[in-house]
Amino acid sequence: MAEEFLQRTWAEIDLDRIAHNYRILRRCAGDSARFLGVVKANAYGCGAIQVARKLEEVGADYLAVACLDEVRELRDAGISLPILILGYTPPEMTPQLIRYDVTQSVSSEADAAEYSHQAAACGGTLKIHINVDTGMTRLGFSVRGDFFCGSVEAIARTCALPNLEAEGIFTHMAVSDEPDADSETYTREQFALFTATIDALEKKDCHFAIHHCANSGATAMYPEMALDMVRPGLVLYGAGDLAAQLGLKPVMRLKTTVYSTRHIAADSSVSYGRTFRTTAPTRTGVLPIGYADGLFRCLSNRMSVMTVQGPAPVLGRICMDMCIVDLTTLDQVQVGDTVEIFGDNQSVNDLAAMAGTIPYELMCAVSRRIPRIYLENGSVIERRLYL
Repeated sequence: MAEEFLQRTWAEIDLDRIAHNYRILRRCAGDSARFLGVVKANAYGCGAIQVARKLEEVGADYLAVACLDEVRELRDAGISLPILILGYTPPEMTPQLIRYDVTQSVSSEADAAEYSHQAAACGGTLKIHINVDTGMTRLGFSVRGDFFCGSVEAIARTCALPNLEAEGIFTHMAVSDEPDADSETYTREQFALFTATIDALEKKDCHFAIHHCANSGATAMYPEMALDMVRPGLVLYGAGDLAAQLGLKPVMRLKTTVYSTRHIAADSSVSYGRTFRTTAPTRTGVLPIGYADGLFRCLSNRMSVMTVQGPAPVLGRICMDMCIVDLTTLDQVQVGDTVEIFGDNQSVNDLAAMAGTIPYELMCAVSRRIPRIYLENGSVIERRLYL
């Protein structure tokens, strides 16, 4: 990668922190539970290949992605860990699922029958995990209320289909990361319903090697729900409200530089729409980062960036490729200085709250044109530009 890319805007990905967070979360899960690392969406913007390699190195047991294209990327890079696809794959792509040695989540008997047919046609066996809907109301065999008995029967029939290996069964917690009493009650209801489903299936001689339901929130807050495997996502990357409580460290640091500085007079309008006007002579700086890079426009006139001398408020609207900050009281900040958008000095959680969203969205929004700089032991080991 050309050096000039590094001097615009970049994201530092600390792989030692992936290992640190993994060790803490592994202790939360206990000795008997497997560890599945969620690396979908390019590992929440951090780089799926590099994160998967680190997880494989430190001893993770499984990975999870959203789709077959994400599997291809990992397998082509030499990642050999088992991979679970959490989303839907068209049944006609079953031969590729088998060729890439993928575990496919199954949410209905009809889908399972199609996978079975396609697997038989290509002479292979597809490994599957049964997705049980206990209250997320998104995907899966619904087992709430009057649907329980019918869905148990459907799951049992699914497990008996030829050319399918039903290795696992799982559900997804809707509010396990929420601390209020109502959310705790709902989470425990989901868990009880999931275990009741497992018990009912075992009575039908339907057994699974892996039972899992502990996403980030459950891994952190409900260790009794670890079962055979935990699958933390956001907390693995040191983001979210639970991360700091567990001693997890932010993996991604988004940084840019001061591109130019200038002095402007009082009563000057700044940026598009003239939404900010100076009330006194002001020293401003232009940063080469904007909403096309993942810096949300809704943070205009609201957020600050962190300089070597302290916070610098954003003035006016964030543009597609640039934004303007107030350096009036930061006389030591000069052209070429590094500025942190989020990281160790400014939490992505705080920015997300300011934007009215969640940390996932800010991390996943970091654009492909932003180079990722991978660090181990404080040194750069790889530079990757996804364009």
